[in-house]
Amino acid sequence: MKFADLGLSPAILDAVADQGYDTPSPIQAQAIPAVLEGRDVMAAAQTGTGKTAGFTLPLLERLSGGKRATPNQARALVLTPTRELAAQVSDSVKTYSKHLPLNSTVVYGGVKINPQMQALRRGADVLVATPGRLLDLYNQKAVKFNQLEVLILDEADRMLDMGFIHDIRKILAVLPKNRQNLLFSATFSDEIRSLAKGLVHDPVEISVSPRNATANTVKQWISPVDKKKKSALLTQLIKQHQWRQVLVFTRTKQGANRLSRHLDGQGISSSAIHGNKSQGARTRALSEFKNGKLQVLVATDIAARGLDIDQLPQVVNFDLPNVPADYVHRIGRTGRAGATGQAISLVSADEEKQLNDIEKLIGHVLTREIIPGYDPVHVLPESRLNSRKKTHRPKKPRTPRVEHSDGQRSGEAARGHKPTGKNKKHVKKPATSGDGQKPNNRGGQQAKPAGNSDAPKRRPRRRSAGTKPANSNAPR
Repeated sequence: MKFADLGLSPAILDAVADQGYDTPSPIQAQAIPAVLEGRDVMAAAQTGTGKTAGFTLPLLERLSGGKRATPNQARALVLTPTRELAAQVSDSVKTYSKHLPLNSTVVYGGVKINPQMQALRRGADVLVATPGRLLDLYNQKAVKFNQLEVLILDEADRMLDMGFIHDIRKILAVLPKNRQNLLFSATFSDEIRSLAKGLVHDPVEISVSPRNATANTVKQWISPVDKKKKSALLTQLIKQHQWRQVLVFTRTKQGANRLSRHLDGQGISSSAIHGNKSQGARTRALSEFKNGKLQVLVATDIAARGLDIDQLPQVVNFDLPNVPADYVHRIGRTGRAGATGQAISLVSADEEKQLNDIEKLIGHVLTREIIPGYDPVHVLPESRLNSRKKTHRPKKPRTPRVEHSDGQRSGEAARGHKPTGKNKKHVKKPATSGDGQKPNNRGGQQAKPAGNSDAPKRRPRRRSAGTKPANSNAPR
């Protein structure tokens, strides 16, 4: 199948050809026709499979045939969780609409709001936004949605992880009810399906990858190492293998800054990006990393979400993520669109739980390789993942029951015909007295039956010498 077979206009096909593409990826081949038909779509695909173009191309095709957006109006809204992803989607829209008379705008936090308000005054056929900044602009009446035709939630799973669900619901409340809805996510979690129930209507559901799967083109392995030696080990790996472009993930912002300073001190050019960095600094660092001026980009999960870096060969997990699914997102930065890559995790003994959770999620044990000179003092325990198939063993023959005498229940054979607490149903209830009164069971004792009682008398229980007779007929 070729892009020309999907029903796209020559203007869009020319823009696609300018980028060197002629064959759609699986997600594009399935999503584009459904969007062109006007259907709501739920699509799940791994990072790097081309899902951005999967909704951008048919969106532009649909908008190209309608009326242009009027001032402060938006015809299509694309919501993304991070500034970097918003910028990436905006670039994709501009790239594929360069031969079309359409206008697009991107808005996100971390930069001045006035230029964004001015851009919205001319209207936006496509508005790409992060939830927080979009609500700010709406509250200041800088953007309206009377002309909205299409809503797209990109990386919906990450938006939920980052706590944007309340902002999303506020935005949905002010949008026109009659619209097309597209939901794109790396996975279809239970939370995503819950969100989709109130968003999409009779959707076309597309999934081109197993849930929480990792790309087969990515070589994954871990290096057990003590936490204090991680920085030194990473430095040696970069120099020994002459890695020229490495994306490194840390768990914290402080850890990213600290590692970047260490690498700079070792003659390895690096920069850190995280939430405390200004948008200008983050954009500059990403640009220098892409063009080769920076050898290493150190990032936290939130800052790296949506990074689009072609042919990234190495991803290093300096710290394992607390959320196992983030491991899949991290290593999805490499091995994209059929290219090969490798993902290395430096794992210390205190990260055993995170490692076990990751291996359980992806369904296999990661290969371990101890680098000479970095043998850990605190040994990382072996994986608890049992990947072996269950074997069906023949059942053992039952143990024969204990023989019992006539009139005795088999369960009573071993306990000498005495009732137990676990089998109180074998205990006989005391009979009522002859005058119809129930026996008095006050204080755990039972009243003696009347002299003319018709109830059968019990045989006195044999007692050992030296014990006093019981003053009650209640069973022990």
